[in-house]
Amino acid sequence: MGQVTRRSWFKKSAAVAAGASAAVSLPERASAMRQGKIILAHVLSLNEPDRIKLCLQMGVKHVVSTPSVRGLSRDQYAAAMQKHKEQWAEAGFKVAVYETMTPVPSDNIRRGTPGREEELKDWIAFIEAMGKVGIPVLCYNFGQGGARTGKVILRGGAVTTAHDYEESKKLPPAREILTEDQLWESLTWFIQRIIPVCEKAKVKMGYHPNDPSVSPYRGSAQIMISPAAYRRLFAIADSPYNGVSFCQGNFRSMKYAPGEDIYSVATEFAERGKIQFVHFRDVEGTADTRYHETFHDDGPTDMARMLQCYVRGGFVGPMRTDHAPAMEGEDPDKRPGYAMLGHIFAIGYTKGLMQALNIPYE
Repeated sequence: MGQVTRRSWFKKSAAVAAGASAAVSLPERASAMRQGKIILAHVLSLNEPDRIKLCLQMGVKHVVSTPSVRGLSRDQYAAAMQKHKEQWAEAGFKVAVYETMTPVPSDNIRRGTPGREEELKDWIAFIEAMGKVGIPVLCYNFGQGGARTGKVILRGGAVTTAHDYEESKKLPPAREILTEDQLWESLTWFIQRIIPVCEKAKVKMGYHPNDPSVSPYRGSAQIMISPAAYRRLFAIADSPYNGVSFCQGNFRSMKYAPGEDIYSVATEFAERGKIQFVHFRDVEGTADTRYHETFHDDGPTDMARMLQCYVRGGFVGPMRTDHAPAMEGEDPDKRPGYAMLGHIFAIGYTKGLMQALNIPYE
C-alpha cells in the first residue's frame, strides 16, 4: 500500500476513533477499539544501562529478555528465572516475554532422533518454571536460523539489512539437511506433549516464522513459512496456549493464497486467540525473491491498520518494535536491525499511532 493510500486510510481511521463516523454509535466504537490491549515492550539485556534508561524515558515498562539456563539442572531453572525477574523489576521493568530459538538444547527434537525424550524433560521443566515465576509467553523457533545477505541505503543515508534469495544459495549449507516430513513429524510429536504442560503452567507458546520465510533454505526444508502452515500447527493442539509470534516482516514477505493477505490473516489469527506476541516491523519485497527492512513509517504495510487488526480481533499481549535501520552515528554492522536510534523513532511512531486510534496500551 502506498503512502498516500496509507495516510488517507489513517486519517479515516483516526476520524472514526474520534467519533466522526455516523454509521457506528459511540458505545459500539469504544467497545470495538478497546477489545484488545497492547503491552509495549522492547528487547534489552541487563548490561545495557544506556538503552534501559532510554526505554524508561520513552515510557516502555516491559522487557523482552531470556535468562540462560544452560549448564543448570532442571530444579535450578525457576531460581534463575526468579533472579532474572527481580533484576528487571529493580531496573523498572516487567518481563513480558522470553524470546529465543530454543531455551534448552533441542537438536534431537528437531531431527526426531534418539535423545528427544530427554530434551523434552528439559522443555517441561523450563515451561513449569516459567509458570511458577509468572512469565506468560515464550517465543520460539525450531529452525536452524537465517541470515541477511546484504544492506540497502534508505532515506537520508540510513542503513538497513536485506536478503536476496538467490544470493543465499551461495551461503554454506545448513548444519543439518532435513525434509518437510521430518520437521512436521518432529514438531507434531513435540506440540502434542508440551502444550498440555503449557496449559497447566499458563504459559503461551508462540512459534516465530522461519526468517526468511522460504523453503528450501541453504539446502534444508523450512516449514513455518505460510499462513497455511500455522493453521496446521494450530490443529495439532487446539489450545489457546499453542499459537504464533506474529512477526509482521515475515508475514509481509510470505506467499498468500488467493483472497488472503496480511490483514485478513492477522485478523483471523487474533480472533482465534492465536497471536501470543507481535513483532511490529515492515519489509519491502518477498522472501522468495529479495526484501529489505524499512523504517516503520515508510514500508508497504498499513501499520495503523495492523494495530486495528490486532485489537479488534481481541489480542491482549506483548508487542515490540523490530528490525529498525541504523541511523546517523550508528555502526550498521554492530547490531544489524537493533541499533537504538531507529527503535527510538519506531517506538514513538507506534505510540503515536496507538494514541491517535485510541488503542489501549501499557
